Amino acid sequence: MSIVEGSGAAQDDGPATGPGAPPPGPGGSVLRRRGRLLLAVTLVAAAVSGAGLAASLVIRSPAQAAAESEPPPPDVLTAAVEQRVLTDSVVLRGQVGAGQTVEVAPAGSGGPAGAKPVVTKLPVRTGDQVAAGQSVLEVSGRPVFALRGGLPVYRDLRPGATGQDVEQLQQALKELGFGSDGDPAGRYGAATGAAVTAFYAARGYDPRPASPDGDAQVSAAQDAVTGGERALADGRDALKAAQKRLDDALAAERARSAAPTPGAPAGEPAGAPVGESPVDAARTAVETARKQVTRAGEDLTGLRKKAADVRATVGPMVPAAELLFLTGFPARVDGVAGRVGGEVTGTVLTVSAGALVVKGSLTAPDKGLVRPGQQVEILSEVTGTTATATVTAVADTPGEGPPSGSGTGTAPGGGARQPGTDRTGYPLVVEPDAPLDPRLAGQDVRLTVRAASSAGPVLVVPLSAVSATADGRTVVTVYEGGGRRRVEVTPGMVGGGSTEVRPLAGGALGPGDQVIVGVRAGTR
Repeated sequence: MSIVEGSGAAQDDGPATGPGAPPPGPGGSVLRRRGRLLLAVTLVAAAVSGAGLAASLVIRSPAQAAAESEPPPPDVLTAAVEQRVLTDSVVLRGQVGAGQTVEVAPAGSGGPAGAKPVVTKLPVRTGDQVAAGQSVLEVSGRPVFALRGGLPVYRDLRPGATGQDVEQLQQALKELGFGSDGDPAGRYGAATGAAVTAFYAARGYDPRPASPDGDAQVSAAQDAVTGGERALADGRDALKAAQKRLDDALAAERARSAAPTPGAPAGEPAGAPVGESPVDAARTAVETARKQVTRAGEDLTGLRKKAADVRATVGPMVPAAELLFLTGFPARVDGVAGRVGGEVTGTVLTVSAGALVVKGSLTAPDKGLVRPGQQVEILSEVTGTTATATVTAVADTPGEGPPSGSGTGTAPGGGARQPGTDRTGYPLVVEPDAPLDPRLAGQDVRLTVRAASSAGPVLVVPLSAVSATADGRTVVTVYEGGGRRRVEVTPGMVGGGSTEVRPLAGGALGPGDQVIVGVRAGTR
């Protein structure tokens, strides 16, 4: 028997016969039917898959069709031509702080000679405000007063001294109500000494005398003046007595001349002595007494001058270790390192004064680009605060500390030192155009100094867009519509990785044009 199934044919020749053949039965018929069914299913699935594949090769989605219709990506990198003000900037880090910071490290001592200075009072704490005239520290019983002034203290101020530092002291005391109008400005005289004494007394202290035995010196000088005055008075009395004797002698001579003695030669008074006459002797005595008075007067003038000099040099003095001049008030205590009872071996406390400024350090290449007067942008990455500012000072040598004009502070008796000074770069100071938020004090901020800028909007391209041709022309290459064209330009100012370009006559270049800046990776 022959059975045809699907497109193939299978023949069944009937039950197997022969030795070893299984006996025919219903099980063999069932297996043959299942095999034929499985073959049919497989053939149908293959037909459906083939139809789907053929459909996928023919059918496209709208997005796929649009993408396949676009031109291939360009093989170059481009950037747009801009028209803007071109600036050249210097970016650096800066520290926000007061215009003046002073590390107070008193070098003097109020104790016996050779004794180590010890902190006996410390009336301020970190964060406290300091008023003008306030004592911020006491060392070995002697105060350190904060006064207004911008000139660093560099010497003890004694009676008889002259200079700008004396005038600064006079002005600071006058602001506190202790004037010295009786002295010329800049001269430490008796009126200044009286003002110093009154100021110290108002704070509960006695000023130091300029000389330990000053009272004895003044007393001795005054005694010498008294002796000179008496000598002059005695000389005047002697002159007066001599003048009277001369007057008497002249009167007697006139009387004798009026009544001559009989037998006396004509013209010669009766009874005239042989040798010096009484009148001549009286005249000599008068001249001697007059010289004595003149000399006594000169001596007295000298003694009085010496006494004045002694009084001028033995009044109250102000030691450098007791003065702390600050540029503004209220000042702030930034830190306290000392303690009551502790020995003074260095900085006891740090005080700052004045408006907040920013101090930074320039590298050698950048130093040549930055100068006072340039505009600066301050940015605090912590708070997002921005502010405009101006460069006010740039140091001439690296690591020399705050540059001139930065309001440097002074440590009394121990010199001046600015904390945190960079010893490798060129220090600069930036002053904000408006007061900074006090919360920025101590923060590290970014400074962007506008070193230069174009006069107005100019055409700007990246530096990588500018190239030179074999004949020495400077060009940029414009990419448009898949094509390229060169435009000859004259380069101008450079800043921030870009350059100003001016197309020559006939060159078409404008904002928005795409210029070639490089080749896309993998296209070479």
